[in-house]
Amino acid sequence: MTLYAMSPTRIITVYGAQGFMCAFFLFLAFKILKRDRKRLNLIFSGFYISPAIGFIINFIYAPLTDLSVVLMLNFLTNFFIFYSVIFIVVFNLILLKSKKAITTRKQLTILILYGIAMFSMIVFLFIPGFGVTFNESLSPIWSPPFFIYLVVIETIGMLPALYLSIQVYKKFEDEILKKKWKFFIFGCCFIFTFMYGIFISNALNIDDFRTVIGLVGLILALVGAYMMYYGVGRQIEK
Repeated sequence: MTLYAMSPTRIITVYGAQGFMCAFFLFLAFKILKRDRKRLNLIFSGFYISPAIGFIINFIYAPLTDLSVVLMLNFLTNFFIFYSVIFIVVFNLILLKSKKAITTRKQLTILILYGIAMFSMIVFLFIPGFGVTFNESLSPIWSPPFFIYLVVIETIGMLPALYLSIQVYKKFEDEILKKKWKFFIFGCCFIFTFMYGIFISNALNIDDFRTVIGLVGLILALVGAYMMYYGVGRQIEK
């Protein structure tokens, strides 16, 4: 397995920006689990741990040149990063309906079904022209079918996440809780905007646009992740 000389820009993007993002997500997950590892905390921390795993996989394949290995590891990176949204759906369902109504079995069913839908994108990798290719700097380029599939699957997760977040907000009577929950909702919007930005960036394959999305996306992801933690993390960790 050979390595290639990564450009300074790619090194900064992958190991600098994404590395900081990965560390920050793991830090927030640690803060949530530090006080209590009850089911609600585990689900919420999954939202941060899943993309962190994706980033770590990305760190591994970034300098590799074997396209078959790069393709498979890129698939896993996409899976773990974009799978994270379903944890917010389950988290909101528990808050809205209670743990007794949304049993462990129901939670696992939702997580598994969404995981199957996300994992199904691997089919595109075996259809020429329908999956992911790479440019000269080994940045991923998404074909229109792959782009559409991921947008549809991710939207299926995002829309219920936002809808349920609003329903939870309406359920609160305490004004302080409602005020904090607004941070959670806006944080979700920031994170989801960041994800759609990645989709469009990988589909267009325009270097300048990738750079802009990389910078703006970093801010959106970090601010959004903290706003979500600030909105509920400090409460559920107690």
